[in-house]
Amino acid sequence: MKQVFLTALGLLALLRSYSQQTPDTTGFHTRKLKVEEVNLVSSYYVQQGDHAAVTGGIGDQHLTDIANVFDVKLSKYDKRWRKHTFDFELGIDHYTSASSDKIDLKANSSASHADTRIYPSLTWTVENEKKGRSFGVGISSSTEFDYQSFGVNLSFSQKTRDRSGEFSARLQGYFDQVKLVTPEELRTGSGLGDDGYGTDNRTTLAASLSWTQVINKNLQVALLADVVQQQGFLSLPFYRVYFKDGSVHQEKLPDSRFKLPVGVRANYFLGDRIIIRTYYRYYQDDWGIRSHTANIEVPVKITPFFSVSPFYRFYHQTAVNYFAPYQTHTAAEQFYTSNYDLSDFNSHFLGAGLRLSPPKPILGIKHFNMLELRYGHYTKNIQMNANIVSLNLRFK
Repeated sequence: MKQVFLTALGLLALLRSYSQQTPDTTGFHTRKLKVEEVNLVSSYYVQQGDHAAVTGGIGDQHLTDIANVFDVKLSKYDKRWRKHTFDFELGIDHYTSASSDKIDLKANSSASHADTRIYPSLTWTVENEKKGRSFGVGISSSTEFDYQSFGVNLSFSQKTRDRSGEFSARLQGYFDQVKLVTPEELRTGSGLGDDGYGTDNRTTLAASLSWTQVINKNLQVALLADVVQQQGFLSLPFYRVYFKDGSVHQEKLPDSRFKLPVGVRANYFLGDRIIIRTYYRYYQDDWGIRSHTANIEVPVKITPFFSVSPFYRFYHQTAVNYFAPYQTHTAAEQFYTSNYDLSDFNSHFLGAGLRLSPPKPILGIKHFNMLELRYGHYTKNIQMNANIVSLNLRFK
């Protein structure tokens, strides 16, 4: 938790130059590019467990992750008074993992025990406010030691004439290269690159559709659906699987996967102080997983500028067709994994958020208008638990 606050406070100095700008309070649509919003989100995550996939479904799952996301939104109007929004986001995560350290079982500590992931993205959206229509295009990337991903996306949305409903569609493509970091005892030395590892590829194509509707002054509902197709190397090369005969193998999964999640979201405004936010999702894929997610969050305004938001999420999934615990698989099986993230389990996520959004700048810093602190405790019924705390600072 200490790292989260130190990171956030360190980046406040970078935002002071923005805080010196004079806000536009005239409502005039300027054609000059201006800063619309700046967000800084920092989080600290720590987990414990006893089913590490790196060591075949047994072993220490201790992991820590420090994540920082810096988001800047810029906007301007063109000659036709269409609004152009540019959203730049830069994320940097650093994690340490006890299980990844066991890729080499003979080492007391290896380079695999820690890594840093960097993931920038840029989105350009053009909105015709008069027609209630918008188009967007975006690019993204994600880089860490054993993984490189490049993404593109296209989006479209259209509001109804009375602005009570909105249809949205989004197409996404991710093109990944996976470095084949093999468990130490299974390395053969053939087909390797200059760094000692081979590579393989995977592609993910996704289409997301949603319909949002205002039912009345108290109730808003959204219907959500996704279609996802993955192709390529979908295993993780350093996940071990131990067979009944004691032999060790790499995880092996099919080279294609089709996913179909559908969901519904409903927000009910219970007076001026309480909102009930609910969400349900059903998911299935052709690997055998069927899952249900139910979430509720109830923001309560203690004052007009301070709110508390307790939340709870329940999740249940069935196992993939190819999962079995340590020393259970046999050579007769075509595909096999002992990754407990693909097993049958229930999970609970419980916590609360505190949000401060006063009319005057926080700490006297211009445009610093929102501070949110959230904490959550996560448990699975397969001997795994985690805690996460996050801090969101907004400048607008």
